[in-house]
Amino acid sequence: MLKAYIKLMRVHHYLKNLLVFAALACGGEFFAWDKLSAAFIGFVAFCMTSSVVYIINDIQDREKDRCHPKKCNRPIASGAVPVRKAIILAVVLLIIAVVCNFSVFHVVSTVALLIYFIMNLAYSMGLKNIPIVDIGILAAGFLIRVIYGAAITGIVISNWLYLTVIAGALYFALGKRRNELKKISGGETRKVLKAYPAAFLDRTMVMCLTLTNVFYALWSMDEKTVSFYNNRYLIWTVPFIWLITMKYSMTIEGDSDGDPVEVLLHDKMLLSLCVGYLAIMFIILYW
Repeated sequence: MLKAYIKLMRVHHYLKNLLVFAALACGGEFFAWDKLSAAFIGFVAFCMTSSVVYIINDIQDREKDRCHPKKCNRPIASGAVPVRKAIILAVVLLIIAVVCNFSVFHVVSTVALLIYFIMNLAYSMGLKNIPIVDIGILAAGFLIRVIYGAAITGIVISNWLYLTVIAGALYFALGKRRNELKKISGGETRKVLKAYPAAFLDRTMVMCLTLTNVFYALWSMDEKTVSFYNNRYLIWTVPFIWLITMKYSMTIEGDSDGDPVEVLLHDKMLLSLCVGYLAIMFIILYW
């Protein structure tokens, strides 16, 4: 029973919410206790909010999910979690999110979390069926996480990093749609897939991937970045980003469903590259 509720909350997707710590880590203040504790509380608030969104989406789509070969196993669609109990869980999680957010209250962060919640509700209610808009919302979720973390910790992030996150998030969203389109079947429930030509998705993914690498490289060698960290070694992290993006591309062009979290958790080499990158960044920024 507990396993069904954990699955309903999409706990493994909390991995995406680690972006809340991005500003803290890149700001060189990861060991500032007051900022770290604020970021952790904000992380919990975002995790609870994202779970509420997933629960509402599953309630909304339960009838369609029952006709899908994979989504029919979701807790609500399969009947493992009754709709009434799912609603109660969503309300409890939302209360926890509100309490956590107000314990580290900041106007910008509160507005960002509210926008995330409303935007994803609108996505569940119908915006996910509008081409380009659906991809924009998926990508915006990543950006909002970074903005939220920056606001609650009071850390300013380089515009190059924001652009890196935006381009990378668009690449992830396009990759997800591309692989959903590849695996389309008679039971497919996502109407928006019919609006995306495969060639368009491939070309746009290449564009976003290129921009991600270029923006990150520009951040690593920007004069303001170098002077802020008093460190000229950040440029040597660029090859790691190339390797990570190449391995990710190779994986989603295989038999993957294109979901960033699923890809990362099931690809040991990609996970190792990401851990290696984080270790090198830690050494450069803090050692």
